[in-house]
Amino acid sequence: MKQKNDLKQLDAVVISDTHLGTRSAKAKELLNYLKSIKTEVLVLNGDIIDIWQFSKSYFPKTQLKVVRQIIKMMEAGTQVHYVIGNHDEALRRFVGVKMGNLSIVNKVVLKINGAKTWIFHGDAFDVVMHHSAWLAKLGATGYALLTIINKVVNSFLSLFGQRRISLSKDIKELVKSKRNDVTSRFEKTVAGLAIKKRYKYAICGHIHWPAKKRISNQHGSVMYLNSGDWVENMTALEFENNDWHLVYYNDSAPFNYHEDDKVDEVSDLLTRSDKALFKTMFRDILSES
Repeated sequence: MKQKNDLKQLDAVVISDTHLGTRSAKAKELLNYLKSIKTEVLVLNGDIIDIWQFSKSYFPKTQLKVVRQIIKMMEAGTQVHYVIGNHDEALRRFVGVKMGNLSIVNKVVLKINGAKTWIFHGDAFDVVMHHSAWLAKLGATGYALLTIINKVVNSFLSLFGQRRISLSKDIKELVKSKRNDVTSRFEKTVAGLAIKKRYKYAICGHIHWPAKKRISNQHGSVMYLNSGDWVENMTALEFENNDWHLVYYNDSAPFNYHEDDKVDEVSDLLTRSDKALFKTMFRDILSES
């Protein structure tokens, strides 16, 4: 058990795509990670609670403990920015709300040691998500079913002393060339906008593909990072020693380095359509402040 003095001291941390409320969430590992750090800023970069698949009959204690740990961190002084993603888009109407050390936002621009970091979930640039939302939700349902099947298969494999497998990763490998093409376009789009805005770093989640790479075009370059997820990869981004680092969690070595728009009337937040909320989010992400 780590003592308070043993906590890893960080300037900022970004996690995304925890998908709490689903059976695929790695809540135990995420809880262990959060308990091992002390950070001035924690950015929850979208898809933290999976409202698409949320069921009141399933929210285990381990996942509830993750929520409690985040609250404890806020009480200890950590500034928590909850960036809305597509799976928790129902919360988008509360963007602009601040409660103590918690703020609900579409994007965050952090300025640390003079360098600006642009952070947003990434679904704003997902064509499938916003032009075929039903297809995206169908894919999410299929992924959840695949996770359940995967657990059953691994239970049988364990009985016979065989190596555990990840069906979702195997399927991703089958469509790797297509994924690389989509991911590359996504990264180039984000990087191009970040370069135009003269940000040093651009951070997204959404695509569940952890990354840290420098992307350049004729106008300049930017360090692009993706915080990955806590379903398969169990990754986070940590700002330490004047740079962002991509870290992978594992049980033996948890640190394996491998102003928002204000809305005056609450009623306006509650009555605006999803389409209007998306347009506001898109403008918010691209705005300079």
